Amino acid sequence: MMRIWLALLAIFMLSGCGYNDIQSSDEKVTAAWAEVLNQYQRRADLIPNLVATVRSYANHETEVLTQVAQARSRTAQATQALNQQPDDATAQARWQQAQTQLGGALSRLIAVSERYPELKANGLYQDLMVQLEGTENRIAVARGRYVSAVQRYNTLIRQFPGVLVAKAMGYHAKANFTPEDEQAISHAPTVDFGTPAPAH
Repeated sequence: MMRIWLALLAIFMLSGCGYNDIQSSDEKVTAAWAEVLNQYQRRADLIPNLVATVRSYANHETEVLTQVAQARSRTAQATQALNQQPDDATAQARWQQAQTQLGGALSRLIAVSERYPELKANGLYQDLMVQLEGTENRIAVARGRYVSAVQRYNTLIRQFPGVLVAKAMGYHAKANFTPEDEQAISHAPTVDFGTPAPAH
């Protein structure tokens, strides 16, 4: 009988000391991170069609096309490594770096496409650009939500009484996006189909 009372007392104490808040916050971080990965995967899925479309008009731009393909491959490898160690700060830093490099490669690809009016006028290319811009905007929103979720979680486990629960239950602060990376890849790539010539 004494054990039952002790168990009930422990449950009561845990519920009032921030344990449930930490659990809830941890789940929100996990969900927010899943959405970040989902949006980056959406971008990665657009790239093969984009590269194929550009290649059909600018096949000799092999260096840029190769850079995009290699950057996409690196992001896939970095994502796989991060999925195996989701709380590893080094794995997350490598993943962020790979995403930054892919963003840079995409920007170079878009810059190349500006030299080909026929490509810019292609309906499939225009549709891919609209999808890419929308995806980059969704990435920025998902990243913002993740940053907020991590901030709330990290605050909970550092404040009293959460800090006691965190230490007792083995909760640790979660890594967030670095400011340099945030600045580098939180902006959608510039998509410009050109301005029409003024009428004479």
